[in-house]
Amino acid sequence: MKKKFNQVYQFKITLKGIKPPIWRRILVPETYTFWDLHVAIQDVMGWSDYHFHLFDVVDPSTGTNCEIGIPEKEYDVHEETLPGWKQKISDYFSMENPKADYVYDFGDNWEHRIELEKILPREKGVNYPICIQGKRACPPEDCGGVWGYEEFLEAVKDSKHEEHEEMLEWIGGEFDPEQFDVEEVSFDDPDERRKNAFA
Repeated sequence: MKKKFNQVYQFKITLKGIKPPIWRRILVPETYTFWDLHVAIQDVMGWSDYHFHLFDVVDPSTGTNCEIGIPEKEYDVHEETLPGWKQKISDYFSMENPKADYVYDFGDNWEHRIELEKILPREKGVNYPICIQGKRACPPEDCGGVWGYEEFLEAVKDSKHEEHEEMLEWIGGEFDPEQFDVEEVSFDDPDERRKNAFA
């Protein structure tokens, strides 16, 4: 059963370390947990959710940073990580505490800046979450982080590059780093994703 909500949070998600920036703007229900937000970020950015993730956010009740994601006892990665499905975004994000960091894939270390831009009234007839804006394509999964992505782009852009053909074959024939269309974004059910992840 879906939870009732009256407000939505407008977030801007920006991938760090890449210029021109790769970013998305989304609206999510105020009832979302950090797990729900994680799934929305994966879907809107274009990641495949194959790897671990972590939020680093200030806990307003203590004024100190805390980690939210998949606890150590589940997957033995980080100590004292709070379970994302038990932490509500409304307990952490506010206009006074609008920012957090989100890391995906601890190998490639994709760092994202999460910023709460607005808290808005829910609009009738809108099926949340939704993506309202964004720029540029998400890097390919497992391309080696920011530096690997730069090398990948050099190879696919230059037909004389020694890895040109290999990289094009790896990516499936073509890759346009400027391509992004909000109409192509679709969001999975976070509860279904969690059942599949921990089955």
